[in-house]
Amino acid sequence: MSKFDLSIIVVSYNTETITINCLNSIIRSVRNIKYEIIIIDNASSDDSVREIQKLKSKKNVKFTIIQNKSNLGFARANNIGIKAAEGDYILLLNSDVVVLDDAIEKLYRHFTNHQDQIDFLGGKLFNQDMTPQPSCGPFYSLLMIFAHLFLRGDYWGLTRYSPSRKKEVDWISGACILTKKSSLQKLGGFDEKIFMYMDEIDLLYRARQLNLHAFFYPESRFIHLGSASSASRTYPINQVFKGLRYFYKKHHSPSSYKILSFMLKLKARTGYFFGRVFKNKYLTETYEKAYQIACLD
Repeated sequence: MSKFDLSIIVVSYNTETITINCLNSIIRSVRNIKYEIIIIDNASSDDSVREIQKLKSKKNVKFTIIQNKSNLGFARANNIGIKAAEGDYILLLNSDVVVLDDAIEKLYRHFTNHQDQIDFLGGKLFNQDMTPQPSCGPFYSLLMIFAHLFLRGDYWGLTRYSPSRKKEVDWISGACILTKKSSLQKLGGFDEKIFMYMDEIDLLYRARQLNLHAFFYPESRFIHLGSASSASRTYPINQVFKGLRYFYKKHHSPSSYKILSFMLKLKARTGYFFGRVFKNKYLTETYEKAYQIACLD
């Protein structure tokens, strides 16, 4: 029998205040579950670890702090946390998440009461202003990628969305995923060749191939700041370009990969063109780098 019902894994990287807010919200939220918190710090250069240790000394909660000597990325850090977890159930939670009310207990109870149907469960994420944050969607077919890149697919709810009712979906955001440790072990954890972004898509794509199912559960509510550990908006876009290329090389045919590469190059050139026209440094720098990534083969 496991020592804990639930192991909550939080990856931290230079998000001192945000991480502390996340941990405090976990402690406020969880009252009726035996749980542990595992923090994987990716060699933060701020005072993250010191502040976490201070919090640990004040709270009657099992804390494990694992300090990496370098930034190993989201996938690798989570795998370290999964290996260290003592609970049968694992909640992967981003450091820039704030738990609302008893969201973790609701998520845990719903999962354990329906685990004959559910293998991965995600809650409803909100932006800081409490507007719903699209956080689940269909797998990235070429059609979906075209809609995402050129038709504002997220805006129209084509490529990602935030349902108002429980729903089976292809993927849920890596910011909040509840599952069994055994399911993650069966999948071999996250693919460590993906530094960050697209890692949960790859995980859940492989899960579906093993007939494991993901659900979105809107009764559990969380605030997600998004990209809090990224230095700029450029970095996430470039990581998504890298992630899509890797995902298609791994899971799809060479012809599909060629079509994807063409779309990524076209998107990068279009973004760069508009950056030059409107003298927008962010666009020109972002899509110049994105084009270089799209041309890597």
